[in-house]
Amino acid sequence: MHLHHTIDYVEFTVLDLSAAKRFYADAFGWKFNDYGPDYAGIQGTNGEVGGLHRTAELRTGGPLVILYSNDLEQSLAAVRSAGGTILKEPYAFPGGRRFQFADPSGNELAVWSDA
Repeated sequence: MHLHHTIDYVEFTVLDLSAAKRFYADAFGWKFNDYGPDYAGIQGTNGEVGGLHRTAELRTGGPLVILYSNDLEQSLAAVRSAGGTILKEPYAFPGGRRFQFADPSGNELAVWSDA
């Protein structure tokens, strides 16, 4: 169950997806759902809880924290109104839509919705 405006997912950027999957599987017993050559979802007890995203350049600032929204357009408007900077306008992905933003301190987060 997804709860409005709560932390719902954590996404790690990695340089080598296969090596990252091996590491987390060996170290913590994590299991994955592959979504192609650049993404693997981290499977939790009650569904997917995060992901590994292969990229040529690592994000600064650590993992990407992703919030869930019942109304993506309302959340987008609220982030703008509160002074956030939209880094990626809403876009579709398998399972829903999301946008990414920076808070006034420069922390990058994302908000997603399955609707």
